[in-house]
Amino acid sequence: MNIFFNNKLLKSTDEILFSEDEAKHIVKVLRKKIGDEILVTNGKGLKWRGTISSINIKNLKAIKLDAKLIPKPIENIHIAISIIKSNSRMEWFIEKATELGVNEITPIICFNTERKSLNLDRCQKIIISAVKQSKRFFIPKLNPVISLKEFLALKNKNNDTYIAHCYKGEKKLVHEIQSINNKVTVMIGPEGDFSTDEINFSINKNAIPISLGENRLRTETAGIFAINNLIIQKHILKTKY
Repeated sequence: MNIFFNNKLLKSTDEILFSEDEAKHIVKVLRKKIGDEILVTNGKGLKWRGTISSINIKNLKAIKLDAKLIPKPIENIHIAISIIKSNSRMEWFIEKATELGVNEITPIICFNTERKSLNLDRCQKIIISAVKQSKRFFIPKLNPVISLKEFLALKNKNNDTYIAHCYKGEKKLVHEIQSINNKVTVMIGPEGDFSTDEINFSINKNAIPISLGENRLRTETAGIFAINNLIIQKHILKTKY
């Protein structure tokens, strides 16, 4: 069943009126009709199930069958990633990271970052679309663009923070991260990697160096690889406790 999004939706909401664009999609693409069930979320854990009560191209209503709050998942994965020069590659990362289950994304500016701005409104629309695609009931948090040093100054001391880089040295492998109940933050650098000064500064702020393997990865690939490994590792650890 497809899932739709309405950020004003409450558990107590008895009837939903869909926008013209959504109504067209429901009628023309999904070919829904009166009496069909429909699933809606507010992105805050609400699963609202209803049936279509009236329908036309510009106006579609659904009445509630039931509604419940979904428990927030244990995965609490935060990716702080350098803005990528290519808009399409950055948007691809945001879309796929959302589908996989990331909980928070912070776009950061590093020494080697080539582009310093990001269309956050467009990125938010991509996140909502990916939430509907992957049938998630929680929308990941997208933070404003911030410099690496500002990011580290603001980070919670109780969170486990890791910095992935390609320089030689003692590093954990990403699949060796064993935090299960804490928020895990992984910092992903730009093309050209973090500078040595940024790595040393991060380590002085208690960030732990990690490796994503022997291959040199593009920024967006590295971010997706880290998310996937963290999710797998957390599920493995969860079965042990």
